[in-house]
Amino acid sequence: MTRLRHRTPAAIIAMAAGVSLLGLVPLGYVVVTAIATGAPTLSALVFRPRVAELLANTAGLVLITVPLCALVGVAAAWLVERTRLAGSRAFGILLVVPLAIPAFVNSYGWVSAVPSLNGLWSGVLVAGLSYFPLVYLPTVAALRRLDPAVEESARSLGVPPLGVFLRVVLPQLRLPILGGSLIIALHLLSEYGAFAMIRFDTFTTAIVDQFRSTFNGPAANALAGVLVLCCLFLLVGESGARGGARYARIGTGSARPAGRTLLGSWAPIAYLFLGVLVALSVIVPFASVARWLVSGGLAIWSDRYLLTALGQTIGYGLVGALVTCLLAFPIAFLAVRFPGRVARVLESINYVTSSLPGLVTALAFVTVAIRLMPALYQTTTLVIVVYLLMFLPRAIVNLRSGLAQVPPGLEEAARSLGRHPLVAFSTVTLRFVMPSALAGASLVFLGIVTELTSTLLLAPNGTRTLAIQFWSRVNDIDYVGAAPYASLMILLSLPVTYLLFARSRSERTAVNSI
Repeated sequence: MTRLRHRTPAAIIAMAAGVSLLGLVPLGYVVVTAIATGAPTLSALVFRPRVAELLANTAGLVLITVPLCALVGVAAAWLVERTRLAGSRAFGILLVVPLAIPAFVNSYGWVSAVPSLNGLWSGVLVAGLSYFPLVYLPTVAALRRLDPAVEESARSLGVPPLGVFLRVVLPQLRLPILGGSLIIALHLLSEYGAFAMIRFDTFTTAIVDQFRSTFNGPAANALAGVLVLCCLFLLVGESGARGGARYARIGTGSARPAGRTLLGSWAPIAYLFLGVLVALSVIVPFASVARWLVSGGLAIWSDRYLLTALGQTIGYGLVGALVTCLLAFPIAFLAVRFPGRVARVLESINYVTSSLPGLVTALAFVTVAIRLMPALYQTTTLVIVVYLLMFLPRAIVNLRSGLAQVPPGLEEAARSLGRHPLVAFSTVTLRFVMPSALAGASLVFLGIVTELTSTLLLAPNGTRTLAIQFWSRVNDIDYVGAAPYASLMILLSLPVTYLLFARSRSERTAVNSI
């Protein structure tokens, strides 16, 4: 046992506990609001036809979109990683690009191309094309890590290729498929802009409309409570489906890639599938944005708010990423260096909070600020706090991965040579963790750049992020004016998206923290 483990990191525990307790505010808000509303009023607000309609819409969206995304994501990952298709690497990159296109921008692209889009199936189309990479990426990473010896053994016993996939490969993909599917389902519960644009009502669109039109607290809060219950239902369901099974490469020797299948007469169908998928998820939104850019000419780039919006978006992204990584570090440090019940509880609180729709988190802090700390209402500080709680796991996962690769003995050796503990930590541990910290910060930055709903509710008067300006133009049916803001959001997101692709092809990946 090293000296590091003999010491109780009281300051680190205090910082981690402070952040985690802050994460309990949204859940506490839902519970306290429900109690304050009273059972009769709450019952009348929840058990009404409108709520049943919203529940049917939201449930139908999740039940149709998630399996489709899982099917498309797994099929695309297998074609890219396990077949001899020419151009598979190019397809591999193109299939990640939809992550750089915010769902509400994707919806804007499709509405521009097909103005009559509306309703459930339009929501499934837009959401499926926006979110299938969340299954595709972790599946690619898992396929690259699977032990090919298991598949070779099955084939040597006479199992046909389809049987090998269904009986050997697919069970080993259960964790990435379930993890990606859960993330997609949570995104569907919290998405506002994409569905509002195609006039498809979900809990989130109804809550935002209720809150912004009448500031009706009880009605909006009742809907938020139902939304939280849906969220918790998904979390429990995914945990039960995941079970306790784990799959790992066994045996000695160096890892080697699995063999690739020659598709033969099936190759044209595979190319058609991948080509159509890329066309629908990438080319359509890009072409729509390009169309409006060309239609507007150079004049649309002279919009007086464009540079302001770009600067504010980058500013929010950089400050939010920095604050999130700094406050995530104590939690990740405890999880790696001092694992135990306290560390697990503090870490789990943040995962549960971040899984709630950002809208609920925003509503909670709006209510708390108005009632208890009015000076914080409509301030940048409040916006950063909500960003912190929404995107904290993205930083924790990456920091934890980086810290786990740094042996504590290296820092102890530096101390034994007379270096101050802080100097030893900075020159040894921090240097090794920096790449993971930058990856986590990039993911947080991506989330903030493309965040719309919470920013609409929380941003101070005069705030003009790219997302807010884009949404303002779209609401005014000014699709030409919205195009520059859409293109800048995509350009800011593309480098981080490529980072995700690169990390998905390495041994360690943080894709499931999206």
